[in-house]
Amino acid sequence: MTTRSGQRDENRPLPALLTQARDVTTTLLHRRLAEEGFEGVRYRHGSVFRFIDPDGSRLTVLAERSGLSKQAIGGLVDELARLDYVERTADPVDGRAKIIRLTERGMQAQVAAGRILRDIERRWVRHFGQAEIAELRRTLEELIALQSR
Repeated sequence: MTTRSGQRDENRPLPALLTQARDVTTTLLHRRLAEEGFEGVRYRHGSVFRFIDPDGSRLTVLAERSGLSKQAIGGLVDELARLDYVERTADPVDGRAKIIRLTERGMQAQVAAGRILRDIERRWVRHFGQAEIAELRRTLEELIALQSR
């Protein structure tokens, strides 16, 4: 990272750089999704898109997987339902429960997001090289494993 004067900021904590890299990438992802007609998708919606099963998931499952409360996930599901990315349907096993499913538009957005993220990674490979990106991936996977202990 460089400062306004063009100097590298060697004292910037690595976790802050990782957060900024995530933010920049997420902003690009959402801009490209909007350009492709998937307006309204925000970072917070990943708590649904990342954790939903192909056949749908109960709200409680989404909350557990994402680490958010049922109320928080419920609010995200409400937002995504208004945008026509998800729908609530009756659970065939328990009629009292609801299953959250991606709509056709939601499935298309999920596929588009995967493609866009792969495009971003390919751009990194062109810029930094395959070996460097493979090493970055290994390092980040090890870092996640270390922090998860």
